[in-house]
Amino acid sequence: MAEKDIIFSRLALSLAAAATALPAMAAPLHLVLESHHFTPDHITVPAGKRFKLLVTSHDTTPDEFESPDLRVEKILMPGQTITVMAGPLSPGRYKFYDDYHPESAHGIVEAK
Repeated sequence: MAEKDIIFSRLALSLAAAATALPAMAAPLHLVLESHHFTPDHITVPAGKRFKLLVTSHDTTPDEFESPDLRVEKILMPGQTITVMAGPLSPGRYKFYDDYHPESAHGIVEAK
């Protein structure tokens, strides 16, 4: 086998090993903010895995998806969808809320 073929084979094996070592990510979860309420207001994610939330605002004023537990703070303009990447999380419950309307817009991410 030629030296460049050996190098290529080793590189391919290294990349395959690295890809299997990365934690798998579940399909994106969707949250909607409307009338300053999250729907759904409780989502469950697999513990120990990264996950993606797509948050869409149907409100007429700006909102803010915030979660100190998840280390996220993002502003949403009316009609905008943001992407939130989080995890991996240990099993437990993690709060999120709209910082502009925390009395009505709040929810829980539960990692199981």
